[in-house]
Amino acid sequence: MSHEMIPIESQIHLIRGQKVMLASDLAGVYGVETRTLNQAVKRNAERFPPDFMFQLTAEEADNLKSQSVTSSWGGARRAHPYAFTEHGAIMLASVLNSKRATEMSVYVVRAFVRLREVITGNKELAAKIAALESKVGNQDRDIQTIFSAIRQLMAPPTPAGRRIKGFGK
Repeated sequence: MSHEMIPIESQIHLIRGQKVMLASDLAGVYGVETRTLNQAVKRNAERFPPDFMFQLTAEEADNLKSQSVTSSWGGARRAHPYAFTEHGAIMLASVLNSKRATEMSVYVVRAFVRLREVITGNKELAAKIAALESKVGNQDRDIQTIFSAIRQLMAPPTPAGRRIKGFGK
């Protein structure tokens, strides 16, 4: 595949405590127009239960749009965008039933898996640091400073804007 593409991991968002991709991003990955993707979803609505796909609220859509550096949202929208979980993204590839969608679904799954591994790795590392920190106690201030610095490096970046209800955990 010689075309240039935004890394899929950067298109995965945390909304309502779930890792999701927006319909417009999946349309780009799968090589179809967002309108075509939405039509396929509507024709196969029974294949997309709430744990596979949901529609963003106005507040969620506005917050996500304000966080986007480059906007692929286009002009004015009549409806709020759909968000697809990992399972929804795979179901979408089968519904679209194109060679490109099938090929790219492998990359989408791998991106979700890599993100899950990073999150799990950070949790495991945080637990190990906490265990070491409790062994050291307050005896050595230099080591405590190092632990503090490591925790800051592991923390997710804080968005410049305000957090809204429904995002994160």
